[in-house]
Amino acid sequence: MNNPNINPDSKLPDVGLSIFAVMSQKASAANALNMAQGFPDFSPPQALQDSLKAHIDQGHHQYAPMSGLPRLQQKIAVKTKHCYGVDVDPVSEITLTAGATEALFAAITCIIRPGDEVVIFDPAYDSYAPVIRLSGGQPVHLAMRPPDYKPDWNTLRAALTPRTRLIIFNTPHNPCGSLLNRQDFAALEAIIAGRDIYLISDEVYEHIVFGNQQHLSMLQFPDLRQRAFVISSFGKTYHATGWKMGYCIAPPALTQQLRIIHQFVTFCVSTPVQHAIADQLDQHQHYDDLPLFYEQKRDHFRQAVTASRFKVLPCDGSYFQLLDYSAISDAPDTEYADQLIAEHGIAAIPISVFYADGTDHKVLRFCFAKDNDTLDRAGEILCAI
Repeated sequence: MNNPNINPDSKLPDVGLSIFAVMSQKASAANALNMAQGFPDFSPPQALQDSLKAHIDQGHHQYAPMSGLPRLQQKIAVKTKHCYGVDVDPVSEITLTAGATEALFAAITCIIRPGDEVVIFDPAYDSYAPVIRLSGGQPVHLAMRPPDYKPDWNTLRAALTPRTRLIIFNTPHNPCGSLLNRQDFAALEAIIAGRDIYLISDEVYEHIVFGNQQHLSMLQFPDLRQRAFVISSFGKTYHATGWKMGYCIAPPALTQQLRIIHQFVTFCVSTPVQHAIADQLDQHQHYDDLPLFYEQKRDHFRQAVTASRFKVLPCDGSYFQLLDYSAISDAPDTEYADQLIAEHGIAAIPISVFYADGTDHKVLRFCFAKDNDTLDRAGEILCAI
């Protein structure tokens, strides 16, 4: 017998499975090439795997400190100094989290109160808005447009109200591959000066930047840093997305509030993984070499689709390439993405799902964090369309 009381109302009744899970399920069911979900099809560095095995064998199986292993916090501080010339306190400003997604959840939850407004730039990573709503906040969506996908600072200025509590940025940007530059940060500083507004800077692709471009961290701008949660991901850096290891750097007062949430979500994250990553951070070479590694992947994929009818859009960072299919079909991007799976055996992500209003520019996202054989196969498929 069904019990009608065992059916709670959803807090997010309009939210289903994420687009990443949906497209991966469709790809698997159709045995299609999965260029949709953002994960590499190659392994983490062998030295990192060996280190993890060693720490498991050494018996590092119990809880780590809530905020993270002290030696890993210290090495993150050294890494931050190496990359950005910024000093951070490992004890009071660095928190290890279960991936960047948990850091985002804790940061949003600890800041947002019912009625607060949070500015998001669309197309946006799909975890931002649901967490804002769970906290009683109101997402305010500002659209970015192709081909550059950069914030319109005049639009942001006009969108701010006395209820604006938080602005979320993502650089390098997923899914668009765009970067914020010094002029962008200067514009942001001027707009929020004197306002009681906090910031989240989602910088999980910080080491995947191409050409003469440079990733600028919000940590490098003192007026912004004092009100910012800056979030990074070892999963992206070490090709180990399934290890779910991220971290957040924030001023002590913000870190204290973030940890209040963090301790009741995961309390701590994997002890042997933290030890293994701490071992690897003694070597700067891996993340220093990462831009060239992924630039070669990007260029390989671009070359593979040169003869296709798809238009290649700019990509200055991340491991995603946007392709414009407007010369091929007038179908909505969600329909065309399904068509690619069913008729051509390749999966991508439709960009309209990252816009609150479903804006459709006839653009799809492809992940090029794949081995070259996979990229060549994707090129063959796309060129045959």
